[in-house]
Amino acid sequence: MQQLVYTSPRRLEWREAPEPTLESDRSAIVRPLAVATCDLDAMIVQGSSPFPPPFPVGHECVAEVLEVGDLAGSATPPGSLVSVPFQISCGECPSCLGGHSANCSAVPFMATYGFGPAVERWGGFLADAVHVPYADHMLVPLPRGVSPASAASASDNIADAWRAVAPALEREPGAEVLVVGGLGPGSIGLYAAGIAVALGAGRVLYADADAGRRAVAESLGAQTSGEIAGRLGPFAVTVDACGEQAGLGLALRSTAPDGICTSCAIYLGEQPSLPMLEMYTKGITLVTGRANAREAMPHVLGLAASGALHPELVTSKVVGWQDAPEALAEDGWTKLVFER
Repeated sequence: MQQLVYTSPRRLEWREAPEPTLESDRSAIVRPLAVATCDLDAMIVQGSSPFPPPFPVGHECVAEVLEVGDLAGSATPPGSLVSVPFQISCGECPSCLGGHSANCSAVPFMATYGFGPAVERWGGFLADAVHVPYADHMLVPLPRGVSPASAASASDNIADAWRAVAPALEREPGAEVLVVGGLGPGSIGLYAAGIAVALGAGRVLYADADAGRRAVAESLGAQTSGEIAGRLGPFAVTVDACGEQAGLGLALRSTAPDGICTSCAIYLGEQPSLPMLEMYTKGITLVTGRANAREAMPHVLGLAASGALHPELVTSKVVGWQDAPEALAEDGWTKLVFER
């Protein structure tokens, strides 16, 4: 079979790889049908990955189930369309049972598709077939009426956006939400704004210096601002999906007393400019860390199925499968979807 491999900055190529096989009675083989770029993929393609090439890429997908083990497939038999989480998790260890599948103790730390220290073990989703070790736990059925291309990002970036706003809005329904966007290609912040609108936030303000992303946020129902400094709000719920000190500071300073700020960004090195005294006096909660994608996926797929969320509005372009290497090497995309 073929899989797409990142070889060097802005260079990707299709390479032959062994066909995956069922490794246990709990596993499945799936065929990716629609694969979306993650915001992290832009960093990888540009040559900033901490993991040395070559390695297979692609870690957001909707797939067709081809084969299942004897103890798998009760909910997703062959022929089913499924969303596949980018993180490998068993569903049975204490971490998974506690809702923390990102830190599943049954697999090596940060076991993921498409990047990470164990990427050679699991491969990437831009491939003809992929092995899923814990099928009944990991595979999430695609709801009727939701297209594979629109839901391709549910297995990572949309799930990441959901955790940034949904738990806080469940605690305080109707709260006002600020999303500071701009991290890499910028899809996570846009999804967060759209999910906040879909969940009935009292007001959603999306702040980003990029006019194109602000237009997308408006199509999702959010108000927008080009201001990425100073202070906005106060907002009971804030999101840092910016990845820059100025955006993180804006989100924190704009958080209301006893509010929650969730950072979806990856920061390298120390961040010395946090407004710690203001955070202390206001009682702000700052949440950071990798999302538990598997737990969030049914929620975001449900929002898409209900028509409350339209993730396809964030997609820059749907690209033919074989054109993925050239499209990934280009600049200017927010979200690409590669479809067979």
